[in-house]
Amino acid sequence: MPPSILSSSLSSFVQGMVDSGGDVYKVAPMSLTPDEIDRYARHLVLRDVGGPGQMKLKAASVLVIGAGGLGAPLIQYLAAAGIGRIGIVDDDRVSLSNLQRQVIHGTPNVDELKVESAARAVRHLNPHVVVDRHSVRITGENARDLVASYDIVADGSDNFETRYAVSDACYAEGKPLVTAALGQFDGSLTTIRAHETGPDGKPNPTYRCLFPAPPPPGAVPTCAEAGILGALAGVMGSLMAMEVMREIVDFGDSLVGRLLMVDARAMRFDTICYGWDETNPLNGTKPQGPSPANGRG
Repeated sequence: MPPSILSSSLSSFVQGMVDSGGDVYKVAPMSLTPDEIDRYARHLVLRDVGGPGQMKLKAASVLVIGAGGLGAPLIQYLAAAGIGRIGIVDDDRVSLSNLQRQVIHGTPNVDELKVESAARAVRHLNPHVVVDRHSVRITGENARDLVASYDIVADGSDNFETRYAVSDACYAEGKPLVTAALGQFDGSLTTIRAHETGPDGKPNPTYRCLFPAPPPPGAVPTCAEAGILGALAGVMGSLMAMEVMREIVDFGDSLVGRLLMVDARAMRFDTICYGWDETNPLNGTKPQGPSPANGRG
């Protein structure tokens, strides 16, 4: 069957089930336009996503920290999946050396603000997605204000100062956090829901339980100093998008309390477990910060 006919048939099938109140893995009356039904047809017939899952994606808002190596594929896949609103935080401009891995940008975008370039790419990919552009550097001073108005945060920043500021803000505002990091040939990824309690009755671990303190200045070379395999950023950014969608739709097993490590040299994926540290300053036995979602000051 030609692809165009197959696509049309699938869209008609899904629309018919919706109109009749039928079930396509729980597709049941939905407020999706005909264009959206066709666009997301492969999600709608996918077990564990279906209509309810797609509506969760459409209703969700995600704040993406960084429109660089991790943020580029992350933003693209979130937009393609139909996330209703995506906020992008980045104060940098596109440079020619970015294009080896930051695939949301192109040669004509060099010297343009990354948030503008990324927003334009999202509009071309999926006009149903609303994009908020935050051309600022996220810090401990503004992180809570930026995080507060989104459902979930995805941190693709490239420095520990930002990672700690974002993770602390997510705890204070009661927001889930998907965070990843890149090395030359390696990457890591985890999900933080430190404002919630785990099945064992203990608080979920914070980012500071995993990394209690940043490394000494200069101990970790920058991307410009050490280099990075461009395709690795695509792999890790795509995995971030999948984890964000997992947290929104609620399928499979979350990475809360687990750190996924990717070794591109050996093409090996490993997962280690980590737990709550009672000495951590956020939700430990002697907390030093604000309670989650407990006011704005």
